[in-house]
Amino acid sequence: MMGSIDCMHWQWKNCPRAWKGLYQGRSKSATVILEAVASGDLWIWHAFFGTPGTCNDINVLARSPVFDDLYQGRAPEVTFNVNGNTYNRGYYLTDGIYPKWAVFMPAIRLPLSPVDELFTKRQESVRKDVERAFGVLQARFAIIQRPSLIWDEHLMWEIMLACIILHNMIVEDERDTYLNYQDASDFEQENASIASTSSSHRLETFYVQPGRYNDIGMQQYLQNRADAWDRDVHNSLQKDLAQHIWHNCRQSTNDE
Repeated sequence: MMGSIDCMHWQWKNCPRAWKGLYQGRSKSATVILEAVASGDLWIWHAFFGTPGTCNDINVLARSPVFDDLYQGRAPEVTFNVNGNTYNRGYYLTDGIYPKWAVFMPAIRLPLSPVDELFTKRQESVRKDVERAFGVLQARFAIIQRPSLIWDEHLMWEIMLACIILHNMIVEDERDTYLNYQDASDFEQENASIASTSSSHRLETFYVQPGRYNDIGMQQYLQNRADAWDRDVHNSLQKDLAQHIWHNCRQSTNDE
């Protein structure tokens, strides 16, 4: 699980009259949408801002670059095992509006068994991380909590980006006070030990070639996108996660 994804609306009070119909959604006021991915410590590591408020989460996703690295083969390789099955795609926790892709994991809409009920309860509790991040972001910076008085949409994006950067700086500074915090110095010591080995085993220098990066071709691009949209993998992963959570819960209950 790589985090939770959701959207937040920022009211645009001084939206130009010519754009009013484009940005005015069902709230009857002009808004601009922020799509964000947040982890459990409220770190916001993906932000896409500027979609008109008339769009829903699916329309925002169609414009968002959140999966560009995955489609173009630049995303880090991910492999994990759940309930005896191996998967090679990370996933985001979502609400019910998002499509049933291999990279999305919503709650079960109508759980009919204790296994599904427990999975839905755990998924909904963890998915609130991104909504908590939105709440903390607005509580820290009143400028994005109140209706925007700015005329320029690009300036609104700069303000939103500055608030997100400052928010992440605060999270990084206070992360060691969290209940489930793990000291990252362990990884730093491990990397230092690797770098201090003999010269024949030292890490190679990484170079970035100018021009188009990682040209995988259209065929591989379409295949990566089809793998990310695979509904069968989504259903299989959801069942395996439900069983995994159920077995762990029963085991912890027996241990007590």
